Amino acid sequence: MNTPPPPRTSSRSLRVAALTSVTLLLLSGCSGAGGGSRLGTDSAKGADGAGLKIALITHGGEGDAFWERVQKGAEAAAAKDGVDLTYANDSDPAGQAQLVRDAISDRVDGIAVTLAKPAAMKAPVAAARAAGIPVVGLNSGIDAWKSQGLLEYFGQDEIVAGAAVGDKLNALKVKHALCVIHERGNVALEARCAGVKKTFAGETENLYVEGTDPEAVDTVLTARLRQNPGIDEVVTLGAQFALDAVDSVKTAGSRAHVATFDLNNDLVKAVRAGEVQFAVDQQPYLQGYLAVDSLWLYRTNGNISGGGVAPVLTGPALVTRTNVAAVAKFAAAGTR
Repeated sequence: MNTPPPPRTSSRSLRVAALTSVTLLLLSGCSGAGGGSRLGTDSAKGADGAGLKIALITHGGEGDAFWERVQKGAEAAAAKDGVDLTYANDSDPAGQAQLVRDAISDRVDGIAVTLAKPAAMKAPVAAARAAGIPVVGLNSGIDAWKSQGLLEYFGQDEIVAGAAVGDKLNALKVKHALCVIHERGNVALEARCAGVKKTFAGETENLYVEGTDPEAVDTVLTARLRQNPGIDEVVTLGAQFALDAVDSVKTAGSRAHVATFDLNNDLVKAVRAGEVQFAVDQQPYLQGYLAVDSLWLYRTNGNISGGGVAPVLTGPALVTRTNVAAVAKFAAAGTR
């Protein structure tokens, strides 16, 4: 899970339509093509699912490489499956909930949604289900997707990921870790820090900052590092915050190292340079890809990944200086 610096944003963009020959025949009025049936879809959309309308609705904002990777993965799946994909996003829970309601009004064939604030999404998700629209979850809400009736979930178990970070810090002989939470109330971020605390043998403390204000993040973090010279590790919960933390450590004259959740191309460079010790990659491209592809599979073949009872995990994968070269070219292409 990652939450970007910009304030509330809302956009609808990039309808991806990779039309197959079946769809072209349908558009030209050839009634003999695409007569297959599927769960709750119009048989005129083609036996292979071409023409299905899927909405991907996230709590991300514009200009964040993390969400660009999620979107890119979703677009790749949409192109492969021949579906019409709409991506919409709003960092405000009420705004995101309205986007789900808009998708219902648009009579989409499936919705993929993040549950960073599960309570805000409960009613619109229920409305989608009542309208016969299958909903899958991704990225955030691993503890809420089943109770809200989602078919499947694709993402990282944040407690497990945090525990892996705690184990890594133990191996590095860290004594005092500062876990920087850049959005209050975000269940995934809280779970990450809770996971670190679960396995880390040293002292752990959480620092809350306003992630939409980079200057404020730097000010608060720098001040805390100056107040407590004993802090020897800063754990951030997003790649962009790790890069900022590197500067804060230098400004504070601290001896702390930096580790982070999530990955982008600049972060890969920082790991290679030794400025950031390691990153936890939850593979956002894969999350977007699997979410869209799963809806296509459900509509065309009745498949449910994980049997509807277990999440499909996309992480954690620790990226360190010793293995970063293996993912660098993919990060540069915007898919890792």
